[in-house]
Amino acid sequence: MLTLLPPSEGKAEALDGAAPLDVAALSLPGLAPARETVLTELVELCAADAGKAQEVLGLSEGLKGEVAKNAALRTAGTRPAGEIYTGVLYDALGLATLDTKARALAEQSLLVFSGLWGAVGIADRIPSYRCSMGVKLPGLGALGAYWRGPMAEVMPAAAGDQLVLDLRSSAYASAWKPKGEVAERTATVRVLQSKIVNGVEKRSVVSHFNKATKGRMVRDLLTAGLTPDGPAELVEALRGLGYTVEAQAPAKAGKAWALDVIVTEL
Repeated sequence: MLTLLPPSEGKAEALDGAAPLDVAALSLPGLAPARETVLTELVELCAADAGKAQEVLGLSEGLKGEVAKNAALRTAGTRPAGEIYTGVLYDALGLATLDTKARALAEQSLLVFSGLWGAVGIADRIPSYRCSMGVKLPGLGALGAYWRGPMAEVMPAAAGDQLVLDLRSSAYASAWKPKGEVAERTATVRVLQSKIVNGVEKRSVVSHFNKATKGRMVRDLLTAGLTPDGPAELVEALRGLGYTVEAQAPAKAGKAWALDVIVTEL
């Protein structure tokens, strides 16, 4: 199973004295030329004009220090991506507390999508940075659109014949959309909260707790050592772990499954 995750906006600081970035050492080496292009554009923008960079990156005054951090990306210390990304989903996933087998499975099966890197594995060493998929760099345009070509070249091979569990937000999903037979082995997930109001069930999409539920779900699959072969098997695996899941199989070929995970408590 290959699990696709969004990154977090907030990130842990890089380690002082740690080895700097080695783009060639990152997972999905076919993305290296595109990564170099985005990295060069971002570093040069942030080094040349801090004010413009702040505007392009959509940073508040309180976050303008991220511009200087981006300008130094090539020399900054690195740490594993699984430690760089923080926030609700990653707190719930708790990579640092996984046992040895679950951690090994995580390193084999998790990919984090990124406006700067395209996608990285959790063991890939990267510096702390700020560049979301929604950014439009002056020389490249919208990063979601920029990444579609390079990702289309590498992701079908990365998916292989595995189930693809797609937990990305819409901005990151724009960089690669599974097609054809890969799409038929893909399951997207929506988290809905169920409440009884005046005796009638009401369901609503949750945001903050959507991330927490997805993080817990991935952790539970990893700790149980479960690697379903397809969407139907994934539904059964999640139900076996205690999740309430409603599945909608695609109505026609070349489309992904849609899973609703229903929660009553957040």
